[in-house]
Amino acid sequence: LEVMVDRTASAAALGLFVLVASLPLAASTDGSSSYRIGPKDLVEIRVFEEPTLNVDLRVTEDGTVDLPLLGSFSIRGLTEDQAARRIRDRLEESYLQRASVSVRVSEFRSQPISVIGAVKTPGNLELSGRWTLLEALTAAGGLTDNHGNQVHVLRRAENGLSDQLTIDLQALLVRGDARYNIPIYAADLINVPAAVNISIFCLGEVASPGAVVFKSTERATLLGVIAKAGGLTERATSKIRIRRQGAGGDVTEIEVNFKRILAGKDVDVP
Repeated sequence: LEVMVDRTASAAALGLFVLVASLPLAASTDGSSSYRIGPKDLVEIRVFEEPTLNVDLRVTEDGTVDLPLLGSFSIRGLTEDQAARRIRDRLEESYLQRASVSVRVSEFRSQPISVIGAVKTPGNLELSGRWTLLEALTAAGGLTDNHGNQVHVLRRAENGLSDQLTIDLQALLVRGDARYNIPIYAADLINVPAAVNISIFCLGEVASPGAVVFKSTERATLLGVIAKAGGLTERATSKIRIRRQGAGGDVTEIEVNFKRILAGKDVDVP
């Protein structure tokens, strides 16, 4: 009996991210600290020494805000900390001896997040406040029935490089592990790959030789393949050869003992 595994479909499903570096889950940082303020963003400005200057303002199309006492000036392209320092400096130049200023972006309109793949309403989402992955997936209408087991979050850094976080949907949705419900920041790209079919060709002494199909979300093992092929015939020996073709076309072959696997003496081969 020969079992040949075609990995082409599963390799294609991962091809989009093959050149993107993997980022450990624990390495996620507060993306809002490096976010650059842009048009249509809503910012909260707070001045400790002068509460009348506490305002929530929408950044105009040309990147300016109109503040009491200070008038209109640009904060486009600044981080929250840089914008706070600019306002503080202007206040201390003209009105206050000392100013404690904070700036916080409460709605990220200039750099929306994008959700693609196996969600019901893929597209751009305007980020309002601080979101988590679950909130972003919900805003995209939720997952479709053909979603895979993982979701990829592509995050672009200020230096132009990109990092990818891969999240296990079973851990997030089924086990409810809060560690996987990561923060989502402006300009993040969330990709939910759809489950794909993996064809495994079962030849030789089985009841129904030919291709058997597994979803990429299923765990395909030798016993499962033989079961889908109708089981072994009476003429079958206990020796089974598995030929595995990689994405580059290279072929490896291993030989296993069916009776030992069936008896639990050897591992059921993936």
